[in-house]
Parts: sequence; C-alpha cells; structure tokens
Amino acid sequence: MEKILVGMSGGVDSSVAAALLVEQGYQVEGAYMKNWINEDDIPGECPWEQDVSDAQAVADHLGIPFRVVDLTQEYRNRIVLYLLNGYEDGITPNPDVMCNREMKFGVFRTYAKTNGFDAVATGHYARKRQCEDGSWDLIEGSDGNKDQSYFLALLQQDQLADARFPIGELPKPKVRELAKSFEIPVAEKKDSQGICFIGQVKMSDFLRTYVPDKPGNIVDLDGAIKGKHQGLHLYTLGQRRGIGVASPHFGEAYVVVEKRGVSNELVIALDRPDTPGLYAQGCRIGQLTWMNQAVKTPKTIEARPRYRCPRQVIRFTPEPDGRASVWFEEPQRALAPGQVCAFYDGEVLLGGGIFQTIYHDSAPVSPDVLPNYGTIN
Repeated sequence: MEKILVGMSGGVDSSVAAALLVEQGYQVEGAYMKNWINEDDIPGECPWEQDVSDAQAVADHLGIPFRVVDLTQEYRNRIVLYLLNGYEDGITPNPDVMCNREMKFGVFRTYAKTNGFDAVATGHYARKRQCEDGSWDLIEGSDGNKDQSYFLALLQQDQLADARFPIGELPKPKVRELAKSFEIPVAEKKDSQGICFIGQVKMSDFLRTYVPDKPGNIVDLDGAIKGKHQGLHLYTLGQRRGIGVASPHFGEAYVVVEKRGVSNELVIALDRPDTPGLYAQGCRIGQLTWMNQAVKTPKTIEARPRYRCPRQVIRFTPEPDGRASVWFEEPQRALAPGQVCAFYDGEVLLGGGIFQTIYHDSAPVSPDVLPNYGTIN
C-alpha cells in the first residue's frame, strides 16, 4: 500500500483529500507547507498560524501523523523573486501556476520522496488517467466550476506520476458534504482567495513593499496625458479598476492597453470591442512544458489563455527555437505577457507555456524574450 504525504493547508479540500485516502486504506501523513511569513508587515491577513492549527486539528481527528515543513527560503527564491522580477520587467507573472510546479510538486515532492513517501496528494480539482504505455494524462476536474487543471499546466510527467488528486472526481458541494460526514473540524471554513500561500494580501500592497514606485504619465492612444501612475508594475493589461482616471462618457470605463517601459507611460483607452491593442489573435509562447506527448507539428487544438476562460480553438505551430506561434480562432481580450496559456485536447491537459509576445494590428507590444525564472529540481 502506498505511503502518501498530503499537503494540508487547513482548508476543506485538502482535509477531505486526506480523509478519503485514509478511508481507502493508504498509509497517510499530513504536512503543512510553511511557505510564507509576513515579516515585512504587508497590509492584509496572513493567517498561516491559524491554518497550521486547523490542519493539525484535522490530522488529529483523522488519526494521522502531522508535520510542518519549512520551505520559506525556497519559496522566496522560487516564487517571490519570480513574481517581483516579472513585474519589474513589465510582465504579469502567475505565482499560482509556478507555485504548483516549483513548490507543491517540486520542492515538497522532493522532500516527500526523500523521506520515504511514494506520492504527494493535494486538494486540487483535477484527475489522472494512465495510458496504455504506462504514462499519465492529466484530465480536467469533474466539477467544471472548480476545475483547476489550468494551474497544473507547467507540470512534467515525473511530477504527475507522483501526484494524487483524491477529490478530482467530486463536485464542490459533495466535498462540503463529505467534510461534514467525516466530521472534519474545518467543514464550514471558507475557501482561501489570496495569493498562493501568502493569504489575503492585495497584490498592489505586496508589490509596493518590495518594488520602489516609479511615477509616470497615464496617456491615451493619441498621447494626451490623462493622469499620473505610481509605477507600471502596479497595472496589468486589460485592467479596468483602480486606474484613477474618470471616463468622459457615462457607462464606459478606461482600460489599460499598453505599458511603455522606455517612456514609463501607461496607455489607456475606452473599453470597446474595437479598441486598438485590447484584443489579439496571434501570439508567441515560450517555456513550453508538455505533460505527456509534445505537439511537434502544426495542429488545431484548444487553449485556455487564463483561468476560468472557456477552452478556445487555436492553431498551434511549433517553431525551430523551441517556442510556438499560436493563432486563436476568436480574438482574445487582454492577453498579457508573462501569463500562462494551457493547451488541451478535449478534457486532457496537454501542457502549457508562457505568453512572450502578443501580436495586435501593429507591432508586438511586449519583449520578444522572457527570462527563465528557474527550473525543477
């Protein structure tokens, strides 16, 4: 019988995942990944001590051993620096996707294997399926409203082989129901909505703590100055709220369409379907990662350019340098360099990559080369 280390966050999903594995007869232990302590007094709630207490209470209730694994230094090196460097470079990183690749199924998995465990389990809404050749495919979670396969798009085959997703077949209401039937202490606990393992901290407050303000002009498409910004890193393409410029027309809003690093200008325009720079169909994607079989020839597949976006039909064309050109069948709103694009064949997650260049009607609006922010151990 497998010996499984469950990443327990103190929430309902990972708690039910642990309970199901115990019920199924596996040798189960729980572990809280201590990744972040708010030592710099960033505004917001970082309830890691309460989460540890909740995870311990669940483990005690289930009768399984529990430990706290201190990964704070690895988290700073692999996730925090990736996040800060990305925003300073003018792109929009995705810490949740990178946290799964580098931490949960990277450092934490290595820790588990080193300490005699066969696999690691999490509370992700995703599924696995073994192929005839013994390899594994990752499948969307059964609950379409909670499917988290997008956040696993940069995992590799060896990571997937050691991953267990006990609640992937279940809808969220059933998970809540099971939590009550197992009499889990956190059955009524609300879901976390914060940055991966940081908590209820606003991204702008987090960035302001580590990245100095660099004020500049907010301009429209004609170059007219509309206001001032405190730093391009505090904005992302497609952003509507928090720009600080009132719309000249009732019922309309400004949206960020470009960040000009050289002139330090934030470019805004009215949020309309025909707004230049807001929609795009073509892009270049790098840092490609394939879950199982790589797509090596031009092919029509599907993609999610962001979480909760329905799968979109794309034409995927590999390039000789290891990157790929992607053409969306339908124009996509506010594609942002640095974000993750996940590739699918129906429910099967093929892999993913990072947006490097977005092509609009004019020249590309982002750097052609995106820095490599680390590899998997």
